[in-house]
Formats: sequence, C-alpha cells, structure tokens
Amino acid sequence: MDNNDIINKTIQFVKNKLEGAEGGHDWFHIERVYKNSLLIAQDEVCDLMVVKLGALLHDIADSKFHGGDETVGPAVARAFLEQEKLPEGTINHVIKIIENISFKGGKVKQEFTSIELNIVQDADRLDAIGAIGIARAFNYGGFKNRGLYNPNLAPNLNMTKEEYKNSSAPTISHFYEKLLLLKGKMNTVSGRSIAAERHRYMENFLSQFYAEWDGEK
Repeated sequence: MDNNDIINKTIQFVKNKLEGAEGGHDWFHIERVYKNSLLIAQDEVCDLMVVKLGALLHDIADSKFHGGDETVGPAVARAFLEQEKLPEGTINHVIKIIENISFKGGKVKQEFTSIELNIVQDADRLDAIGAIGIARAFNYGGFKNRGLYNPNLAPNLNMTKEEYKNSSAPTISHFYEKLLLLKGKMNTVSGRSIAAERHRYMENFLSQFYAEWDGEK
C-alpha cells in the first residue's frame, strides 16, 4: 500500500471515528488542521508523511471527551497504524505528536519536540484562534453549559494542568487562559505570521463584546 492509500484510509478511519462529535472537535476540525499543516510544511524540511498522519490522528480521541484520560487517543492511533503495518519509527513519532500537541495550561512543559510536531501543533493552534477559534470556543462552552462571561470572575492565569482540565469558567475567561496566549507559542515562521492576524481579530472581537455587554454600542 503506497502513502496516498494510507492517507486516504486514515481519512476514512477518522471520519468514521468522529461521526457525531462535538462541533469544535469533529472531522472538519481535523480537515482544517490537516490543510494548515500542509501549508506550514511547505516552508519546512520535514517528514511529510508523519505530518499528515499526525494532523489526521491528533484528536482521534480527545481526552476532554474521555473523562480526561490522555492514553485513549494514542492507543487508538497506535492500534490503527500497527494494523496498517506502518514502520515502527513512524508510528512512534505520530504517537509522540498526539501525546504532546495539546495546550495543557501555562505551567506545563512540553517533553518532546520535532519539526513535525511543531508544524502540526501550530496548525492545531491556528484553528483555536481567529474567527473559527471564537466559534469553537463558544460551541464548546455551550456543549458544557458554561456561561458566556462573568465580570466578577477574573481569569486564572496560573492554573496547574489539573485545574486547567477541570475548569468550568465562562468562555470569555478561556480567551485569557488559552486563546490569547497561543500567538506567543507558535513554533514556525508561517505559524507566527498567520497567528498575528487571527490574534488581532480576537482582540477586536473582545473589544466589541465588552462594549455591547456594557451597553455602549
């Protein structure tokens, strides 16, 4: 089986696995991250097969939807890749991407790095900011029945990993606890360039939001 066949089979596997998923973590999220990864990879020297597989499988079983269990996604991905008889080195690299891609709160140090992880991580973070990032944040907030905003509740910028995972703060707080931090955490030149414009869009949105909240506009 050649690489294109493997990628096509992986796409079908992910589509089937994520059928009915929450709107911010569904197949279309994967597709956007995949496209962003290919765009960023054009300017990097990398193993494109690892990038493609990492992007397609990075959210195959997000821990948020599995009781916080971070082992489910890597296990599901490994079983699929082993079934497809991918080289062990490729499988291990893809698993490392899945294990290390997520933002887990400002205090958590990433233990693994590679240019392929950098590319997929930037692509995933780009989908968490800008217009789509705003839409995803409020979609997930609604899914979890969280408030829009509470002016009496300050964002917590010093959360531990466990506090971040278990937070039930209003969606606007999430902007300060994660989304607005992502521009400064991009790994690649292309990622930083795209993130700058999407970051400005979020800042403008917040200004408009507060003005409307306070009855000024």
